[in-house]
Amino acid sequence: MKNDYTNQTKQHTVEELALTAAKRVDVVKIQMVKDKSLLYKYRAISCPNDGYQLMRQFLGDVDREYLIVLCLNTKNEPTNINCCHIGSINSSIAHPREIFKTAILSNSARIMVGHTHPSGNPEPSEADLVMTARLTEAGEILGIDVLDHIILGDDDFVSLKTGGYM
Repeated sequence: MKNDYTNQTKQHTVEELALTAAKRVDVVKIQMVKDKSLLYKYRAISCPNDGYQLMRQFLGDVDREYLIVLCLNTKNEPTNINCCHIGSINSSIAHPREIFKTAILSNSARIMVGHTHPSGNPEPSEADLVMTARLTEAGEILGIDVLDHIILGDDDFVSLKTGGYM
């Protein structure tokens, strides 16, 4: 079905308007709701290990893939953390729009993304690398830097930034 929007010069006649039913458009407001808070012992994120420690504290022990976003201000201070997707035991599918939603709503300067590998092996998969590239590109368009992508395994992690993947 073709969209009628392409005819930008069309002017509706009074007769056409009289025969057309009105369309109600909702007026909305958007707000974030604080669920709870965590006490973070450092003021700012200064290295991948700092991000890993906060993500591990937030997640605890989980038995499937969790994809989380850590929002940061211009001083790399965490402002909020959000679980944007819970996957299965071996996959998580999330679109950049869901990942950046919290960052946009909280006026974040940058984000760190993290996800778990329930297998315990934090080595990145090809899908992890493709997703990171898409997020970095989307972040450039939005003006929100993707600082790092942390993959959490059993008692270890991989930083895609320091690993040279981004």
